[in-house]
Amino acid sequence: MAKKIEIRTTGTPAVLRVVETEVGLPGAGQVRLVQTAIGINYVDVMVRKGLYPMRLPATPGFEAAGVVDAVGPGVIGFAPGDRVAYFFVEGAYATASLVPAAALVRLPDDISNEVAATFLAKGLTAWMGLYALHPLKAGEVALVLGASGSVGSILSRWARSLGATVIGVAGSAGKLATVAAGAGHAFVADDPALSDRIRALAPAGVDVVYDFVGRATFPLAVASVRDGGMIATIGAASGQALSTGDRLEIRAVQLRGGGTPQYVRGETVVVATAQLWDAIRAGLFGDLPVARYAFNRIAAAHEDMEARRLTGLPVLTCDNP
Repeated sequence: MAKKIEIRTTGTPAVLRVVETEVGLPGAGQVRLVQTAIGINYVDVMVRKGLYPMRLPATPGFEAAGVVDAVGPGVIGFAPGDRVAYFFVEGAYATASLVPAAALVRLPDDISNEVAATFLAKGLTAWMGLYALHPLKAGEVALVLGASGSVGSILSRWARSLGATVIGVAGSAGKLATVAAGAGHAFVADDPALSDRIRALAPAGVDVVYDFVGRATFPLAVASVRDGGMIATIGAASGQALSTGDRLEIRAVQLRGGGTPQYVRGETVVVATAQLWDAIRAGLFGDLPVARYAFNRIAAAHEDMEARRLTGLPVLTCDNP
């Protein structure tokens, strides 16, 4: 029998419970997927805490990879035995699941299930920042706020490979080395001279700010971006940024944001995933460690994520073959 991780009430990681479940046969347009690796993202913490609404009882998680076990009526292009992944479907915390075939991404032979579950959502979010929110050009200067986080680490390395000068900001001194490995210049957020240091590198201001933090760092983003530049708000770990729309409009600074599924959908999924796989093959993220958690240790994963003590990109592993 399959297992899933369920919450019946919102709260601390203790509300995450492993329960047995009967998956059943796939319906029209669905496949039954035996999942071997499940991505862990901060939005999962938001679901658990009630900050991202889902009807309870709920199974958190939005991405996983595995093997197609059965296909429902009307499914074309997938068959039992195919290795696939998905990156924004509710209920991913399960060892087996019914998934819409339209949401599936076929995995190349050289991309493992674990790699797909570790990088798909995070990598496509980075792709959104680099190719959709602000198509980054060689020679531009990019400021990455929250560069020590999972997506920030990926985006910094990818941006550098595109020929940009990357200035990364870490949340603490202990994460400075991680940021320095992916950025040309690395600083700590609580440095009182941080704004001056950034302006010393980009006197007119940076071309684009990728902000993964939100309210706490938004004033720095506004102070650092050049007139006519771009602030891409991708995360809000410290809360939503307070609006300074009039001030930005006067300076012709664009402010853009949104969720990954808003930009990576339809035919764009094929393009974006192909570029992500190529980046992985090129070893752009090869120095980033992976933090593996057994399926029944999901509470520990959430605790580590909230306490900011992850030792790598988090992934949940299942015992399925």
